[in-house]
Amino acid sequence: MSNTALFVVPALIWGSTWHAITWQLGIVAEEVSVTYRFAAASLLLALGCVATRRPLRFSLRDHAFLAGLGFLMICVNYNLIYRAERIVVSGLVTVVYSTIVFMTPIGMRIAFGVPLQPRIFVAATLGVAGVALLFLPELTEAGRGGSVAFGIALVLAAVAACATGNLIAVRNHNAGVPTIPGTAWVMAYGALFAATVAWINDAAWTFDWRPEYILSLAYLAVFGSVVAFVAYFTLLKRVGAGPSSYIAVATPVIALLVSTLFEGYRWTWVAALGVLLAVLGNWFALRPAPEAAPASASRPQ
Repeated sequence: MSNTALFVVPALIWGSTWHAITWQLGIVAEEVSVTYRFAAASLLLALGCVATRRPLRFSLRDHAFLAGLGFLMICVNYNLIYRAERIVVSGLVTVVYSTIVFMTPIGMRIAFGVPLQPRIFVAATLGVAGVALLFLPELTEAGRGGSVAFGIALVLAAVAACATGNLIAVRNHNAGVPTIPGTAWVMAYGALFAATVAWINDAAWTFDWRPEYILSLAYLAVFGSVVAFVAYFTLLKRVGAGPSSYIAVATPVIALLVSTLFEGYRWTWVAALGVLLAVLGNWFALRPAPEAAPASASRPQ
């Protein structure tokens, strides 16, 4: 699969999962739904590995990093975002989360010595500005106060967790951990940590047997988790964590397109300008560099 396809597939899927998640809210506690989702995804991946004879055995050191990735990118990331959504409007959450395009390249510089390219920060500025324009009405209505500041802090913590998870994923790729078996373990650990959070919060282990919940759970497990994460980790392995993180800029655009189809979202010229800036940001970030750097342990290819 081409790098373009590996970028488009998770962007399209994660852009639609915002709508699918709304079908999960109401009866089952959010942390329990997260546990169900990633437990099912890890089981599907594990069964696929067994069927295709991909080994699932790793060293204890690799397991430590796989567990860390599951803890940060799945348990911490998703639980903080769900918590933030209760406090501030989703548009503000989306805009703040898009700052991952700044955090990840800085993290790559600190952890692996990858040079900071000016065009990446130009692209990041364009992308975040575009996302902000897309959700400008929600941002102007968000208001001020302690609760808004706390919600922003939660999202920034989620971004930091996900950006750190990206660095661990780069380490895993450099250490030769295969993508699909590794992702199976990441999701298993993520589900285990999410279940621990549910237990700490004394959440009820209920299940919603409505068709909407079951269908959304199946979609989130198969496409939102298995397909999207495998594609994302494969893209990260090929082009690096910095460019891959721009999926966070493309996803809101897809989400609004889905909202247009299913929720009657009305476009304005400001939103259209936001899409243009987001697209420009992605183009700057993902276009080939003038001179390709040689492959090395610090720069995934």
